[in-house]
Amino acid sequence: MIWESTIIALRALTSNKLRTLLTMLGIIIGVGAVIALISIGNGFREQLNESFNSLGTNVLWIQSGRFNIFEPQSAASQSVRQRPPEPLTMADAAAIADPLNVANVVAVAPEYSVNTGAPVVRGQNQLNSDISGVTPEYETVRNARAVLGQFISAEQVERRARVAVVGQTVVDELFEPYEYPIGETIRLGGVPFEIIGVLEEKGQTGFGANEDNTVLIPISTAQTRLGKAGSHRGSLVVSAIFMQAVDQGKMEAITTDLTALMRERHRLVFDETDDFTITSQAQLLQFGATITAGLTAFLGSIAGVSLLVGGIGIMNIMLVSVTERTREIGIRKAVGARRRDILLQFIVEAMVLSLFGGFLGIGLGYAVSLGLPALIPNMGKTVVTLDSVLLATSFAAAIGLFFGVYPATRAARLKPIDALRYE
Repeated sequence: MIWESTIIALRALTSNKLRTLLTMLGIIIGVGAVIALISIGNGFREQLNESFNSLGTNVLWIQSGRFNIFEPQSAASQSVRQRPPEPLTMADAAAIADPLNVANVVAVAPEYSVNTGAPVVRGQNQLNSDISGVTPEYETVRNARAVLGQFISAEQVERRARVAVVGQTVVDELFEPYEYPIGETIRLGGVPFEIIGVLEEKGQTGFGANEDNTVLIPISTAQTRLGKAGSHRGSLVVSAIFMQAVDQGKMEAITTDLTALMRERHRLVFDETDDFTITSQAQLLQFGATITAGLTAFLGSIAGVSLLVGGIGIMNIMLVSVTERTREIGIRKAVGARRRDILLQFIVEAMVLSLFGGFLGIGLGYAVSLGLPALIPNMGKTVVTLDSVLLATSFAAAIGLFFGVYPATRAARLKPIDALRYE
């Protein structure tokens, strides 16, 4: 019976092709918009995950000051006494690396961010890049592999060598494609540095930052020759200290040990709040998932409005169809069609209209999601998932069923004698 009703529905819809196409247009645009907009949210989520995972594996880091967005301060915590934060130092990094102080830490990598205000220069070419002083452990902790040349060594840190490991963007902007960068010289703040390595390409983060536009130099060189790090309690200041945990399950224990150690080193008493912030990779991933879930739901709900408009169009055309086919309904009832047969016929017709429009909308949404990154280069990538396709198609079917019930019920309630007399 359903198959027969489907055949009848197709005949009825193809008898007026232009009207059918215009009716389906709302569903086509709605389904296409749902898939395209959700693909933007999925792409943003994937970019965030990739950028957070590019930090390394099982990574935590500590910075001076309180700016933890993952743990909003309560009224009780705001009443705790605060004082100006102490800077982090190389001595802090050495204390963290001691397994007697903080267990389950594989490696510790302090970092000093240089802010010279001057671009990276080679000949007539120049580029504004992020310049950071690092140690050899940075390669493992931050997953910063050198695909050409070598990474910074302990001996180069000890003698404050003027060597640099650069990202792929720096190579692309300062060198011709045929030039080999290893051994060449660049100037950072007017100081010459020899390139000893090129980092593995990572691309942009979910926040639009380019991780390949970076220059890494020995941390001692950055602190004393290129920047003015200063010292605190006889130890050179650093911007952040990165740590790699043994495994994901040990991060909470490391955070507890690290908090106790830093409070002791910074001489914080019980009624003073921490003057440092500890962040873990897991927190970032959870935070990113929360943001992207909300963004995807928001974009999907906006696109869902157009599906509702398309459903109203289906109801409208189905009511017109019932009116036009009143005599047909009367004849069918006169020859034995039951009320449920008429009801099924028009419900199937509404769902065929909606589902066929949904299938066309899938193609439209997929095409738009592929075309958006090409039209808007800086927007990042889009990701079409099976879930979004099934969601849009199911919603389209539900729209057809919901908005087709009233016209079908109206058709089923017609009395044969009144329907036959209808002109």
